Amino acid sequence: RKIEQLGLEKIQVRSPMTCDAPLGVCALCYGMDLSTGALVEEGMAVGIIAAQSIGEPGTQLTMRTFHIGGTAARALEESDIKAKKAGKVHFVRMNVVQNEAGENVALSRNGEITILDPKERELERYEVPAGATLLVNEYQEVQPGTVLCKWDPHAIPILAEVSGKVRYEDVIEGETVRVEKDAAGHSRMFVIEHKGDLHPQIVIEDETGKILDFYYLPEKAFIEVPEGKFVSAGALLAKTPREVTGTQDITGGLPRVTELFEARKPKDPAVIAEIDGIVEVLGEKRRGRRTIIVRSESGIEREHLVSHGKHLRVHAGTFVRAGEALNEGPLVPHDILRISGEEAVQQYLIREIQNVYRSQRVEINDKHIEIIVAQMLRKVQVEDVGDTNLLPGIVIDKFEFRRINEELAKCVKITHKGDSDFEVGAIVPVETLEQINAQIESLGGEPARGVKPKSATATTQLLGITKAAVQSESFISAASFQETTKVLTEAALAGKVDRLVGLKENVILGHLIPAGTGFRKYQQAEVRIRPEALEALVAQKEDVLARHYPLLGAGVDTAGSGGASSATTADQPTGGLDSLLGSGGSPGGAC
Repeated sequence: RKIEQLGLEKIQVRSPMTCDAPLGVCALCYGMDLSTGALVEEGMAVGIIAAQSIGEPGTQLTMRTFHIGGTAARALEESDIKAKKAGKVHFVRMNVVQNEAGENVALSRNGEITILDPKERELERYEVPAGATLLVNEYQEVQPGTVLCKWDPHAIPILAEVSGKVRYEDVIEGETVRVEKDAAGHSRMFVIEHKGDLHPQIVIEDETGKILDFYYLPEKAFIEVPEGKFVSAGALLAKTPREVTGTQDITGGLPRVTELFEARKPKDPAVIAEIDGIVEVLGEKRRGRRTIIVRSESGIEREHLVSHGKHLRVHAGTFVRAGEALNEGPLVPHDILRISGEEAVQQYLIREIQNVYRSQRVEINDKHIEIIVAQMLRKVQVEDVGDTNLLPGIVIDKFEFRRINEELAKCVKITHKGDSDFEVGAIVPVETLEQINAQIESLGGEPARGVKPKSATATTQLLGITKAAVQSESFISAASFQETTKVLTEAALAGKVDRLVGLKENVILGHLIPAGTGFRKYQQAEVRIRPEALEALVAQKEDVLARHYPLLGAGVDTAGSGGASSATTADQPTGGLDSLLGSGGSPGGAC
């Protein structure tokens, strides 16, 4: 609420995934320690807490693979969109036509409705499914709770985008379609599973027979228009039951969590658009696959091959963004990383992992998953070595890669040696070059010249947790996990040095682990004992005793010899403390 009152539209949030600490994660990026509610202490083993927080509820997830109503479960509950705030309606990427009933229908699959405030700032954004009936107009003022659009929750419609005459193609009864009669006696055609080169579609033609548009009919789609009928734009041609498209076998439980953390490729994945652009669906098949071309505004084309029989999420002429799925199915994390970048794949992994736990009513804080995702994206593969000493194709830690480039930026590549002893092409620190040149110039010689060296470039790699553990910087930690012989052999051949900065390698060697009280901050600390503080502590204890047990105090005053002996015994601890601290009362050394 405070942020809203300040009028800030966006704020930067720190996260373990974006933390720049080369070792571990910094306290400010981690944030609150969930067990105490205060800022996390330095030396807290947050990685182990993250692993346990994710692993422990895993015992509650069923070991079998079950089916969650994925997109369908959500789609079946919703059949309209209501505005949450008051404002002005604005349509984004919306192709709107008026159907025969006089309703405004959205034809685009990725259209959005935004609500703007008086200063044209965006308050809300809603995705509008294709075939939704719009109940508001562009720039109309709406109040909270106003229904913006509604749609049939049980079916995905296929709508005509142009007006013309309907013609069936490859719609053959018994081979590609079957006729069914409902209770009222009306017969309906629906597409059945078929093999071979038959691809049922509805073609829209003008009076001369020129093809204006065509629509592929996926399996299980019901055809809603008879052949030869003249239809106007926005008319319903066919519809696919939403249960069929939505509930593909979504693996749930532990197998799904493992699949995500191991960054495995799911079976039957969706094809993702490589670039932003307009979709063109080609009629011909290549090896039984349908070709979809995405053409950008600048004229770049990318071909995508989609398996036959898959329900397309796009239609010819629609605009898609890079990273959007072209057909139904799970996404491949590596494709998301390659096309949309690091942030997109981080958000995808966190969202998908949380979905599995939420389906079992288990709540896990995002920061635990973020710590693990950060480790999965820690490595980069060198593409262009530039003027560094790296090998092309080598997989290296991103912080090490960044350090090498930063050091290179402080150097110069010699192009003209002059009267110096440098070799042409040598990489020399700027300071060294300046000092040598100053000496040469003082003697009247020709100074050396150089240019800025070329930095190396690399692409981020997404590694599964098993592979990330084996490729750990510490060979002792990696060898204790898997492929011991291979890891140790490679470490010996490369002459690797283990700096012993992690927990595992220190446990294996029997050292104090660098976490908790073994953290360097506490190891380097010096503990000094202040005598006055200890004396105050003893006096405080005696005061508490005197207040709680007044008879003890009375007994000390009245008894003669007993009192003396009591006093002597009471003095003993103090004498003991004096002897402990040394006669001079000087502060002690480190404990």
